[in-house]
Amino acid sequence: MLGGLGLFIYGMHIMGEGLEKTAGNKLKKILEVLTTNKLMGVIVGTIITAIMQSSSATTVMVVGFVNAGLMNLYQASSVIMGANIGTTITAQIIAFNLSDIAPLILAAGAIITIFAKKKKIKDLGEIILGFGVIFVGMTIMSTSMEPLKNNPEFSKIILLLSHNPLLAVLAGTVITGIIQSSGAFIAILIALSAEGAIGFEAALPLLLGSNIGTCVTALLASIGTGKNAKKAALIHLTFNVIGTIIFMVLYPLIVHAIPMLGGSIKRQIANAHTIFNITNTIIQAPLIPLLVKFVNIIIPGKDSEQETMSLQYIDKRLLETPSVAVQQVVKETVRMGRLAIKNVEKTLECFTNFNEDIEIDIYKKEELINYLEKEITSYLVLLSNSSISEDESIIVTSLFHVVNDIERMGDHAENLLELAENKFKNSLKFSIEAQTELKFMYETVLEAANNSINALEFGDINSAQSVIQIEKKIDSIEKQLRKDHIDRLNKGICNPESGTIFLDAISNLERIGDHSHNISQIVLSQN
Repeated sequence: MLGGLGLFIYGMHIMGEGLEKTAGNKLKKILEVLTTNKLMGVIVGTIITAIMQSSSATTVMVVGFVNAGLMNLYQASSVIMGANIGTTITAQIIAFNLSDIAPLILAAGAIITIFAKKKKIKDLGEIILGFGVIFVGMTIMSTSMEPLKNNPEFSKIILLLSHNPLLAVLAGTVITGIIQSSGAFIAILIALSAEGAIGFEAALPLLLGSNIGTCVTALLASIGTGKNAKKAALIHLTFNVIGTIIFMVLYPLIVHAIPMLGGSIKRQIANAHTIFNITNTIIQAPLIPLLVKFVNIIIPGKDSEQETMSLQYIDKRLLETPSVAVQQVVKETVRMGRLAIKNVEKTLECFTNFNEDIEIDIYKKEELINYLEKEITSYLVLLSNSSISEDESIIVTSLFHVVNDIERMGDHAENLLELAENKFKNSLKFSIEAQTELKFMYETVLEAANNSINALEFGDINSAQSVIQIEKKIDSIEKQLRKDHIDRLNKGICNPESGTIFLDAISNLERIGDHSHNISQIVLSQN
């Protein structure tokens, strides 16, 4: 039985990974559609869970989004409700009697996965392979449970649960909490029912308990998160507990009504799971504000303002959905790029009018840039070892280089600040011509840097191509400014000490242009 269960869970994992890799870009678009609209949130949650084959994974992802401040509790509530509906698809699939052809499905999936050359065909093979493994696992579980229907001790347990529905709910909660998969527990119920070892009357409260037990994963994922993430996990638990209470009150009616819909006992269990989650969502979706109010009472207070050294867009919980994690790490890298550009921009002010407050701000931002470089790189390592598509793998690999280029841009900004500080402390002056030329080069370099980050953020080819041209212009400007500076030295307009600072400044700006060029080249290579 345990072997069959292991195969079933593994099959769900393989099929979910294959679906996610196949629908990676679609998954991103689905999440972008997410609004405060409750219905849209429910639809999004349903689709994502159907792709990932796990409501727990979706809920963990939601906890990660809330913790990163990308989703509020109202949005999280509707997505969680949709996740509960999406997970019922697994039960409906395994209720079909496909055990006889499962080995053929398994063989077809294995052949495609092993011999296919194209990545997309291999991903499709994974889906088929996972589908076959699921039904082979179900067959093994059903066969192993056949002796239980004639076992007097097991019959007594089932009789006890039939007469004590509350005890059955508790049993379903505990067992699902241990295996952390309501889909796996429902598979066990279907396997038992297929062999006549359990009737619908005993299966229903066990099924209801499994909906509570599946909340354990999200609750564990919320450990070490902010208050809002903990509230999201508590909303999941509250939603399922309320639904279970409603169905237990109506238990005498439901236990007779669902079999009237027809179908085998396997189909009745699957239908009960679907009806529970859809009905629960219909009842509680209009009450989302009350759910949020309730969890705010249980967990009072808000998350404190994020510390300076913090990530805004990435969270390790998002690694449950690599395609989403890729999208988020791009956003965090763009954030890092904007910080570096802001530092470069502020150093110009220090050359014209040195300000200690600006100096402190630049050093703080540089410290944050270095922190982000370390954290994003570590996250990219984890992401590169996860199940990502070929296109996503290219993005992750390129981001290693982008992060390094942005960090170097930050270093050059720090160099420029030190030059400005040296100019201020030694009371050195730039000629009017030098000031004008330096400002012009700054503006040109900032244009290149901003365009390169825009290209990264939006995949904008035009912005990336413009940087290639601007960088050539920057090289030409630097050569011309060096020549003009030597002319001024010869004419006695500039003094040598100021000249050294000027030359070092334009050299650092030229290097920032080079790093902007590198980022744009990476964006162009992806398209």
